[in-house]
Amino acid sequence: MAPSTSPVSAYLSYSLAAAHRKLSVELNRELKKMGVQIETWLVLQTLQTGEGYTMTELAGIVLMNPPTLTKLVDRMVAEGLVQRQLDVEDNRRVQLVLTDLGMDVCQKVTEHVEAQNDMIVRTIGEEKAVLLREVLETLA
Repeated sequence: MAPSTSPVSAYLSYSLAAAHRKLSVELNRELKKMGVQIETWLVLQTLQTGEGYTMTELAGIVLMNPPTLTKLVDRMVAEGLVQRQLDVEDNRRVQLVLTDLGMDVCQKVTEHVEAQNDMIVRTIGEEKAVLLREVLETLA
């Protein structure tokens, strides 16, 4: 039975999950060629702003639970993508900072993410893309 004729296809949550899965699999396939996970890119992209985030704040932004994020960040530190620094205003707080390598990887990965984003906009049109973002932000 095709997914579109499945009894669960009548539910919006199923359609959202199916779209998310398809897009994630496609993006993951491209990023895997570069040796990067989607979650790694999310952290790199978030840190690229230069704002300091606690691990809890960062976990919320990148949609990961804090223990899983800590393991990912440990790997990213070992790979030289990020480094931990003490906050100059509060030395009890640790901030993550992108390294030059992390910036380079982030820029290369962002090209693939932007290409996928552009494909989505071309597929559904600019107006629907704006509406979709607004709807998804409302649900989130």
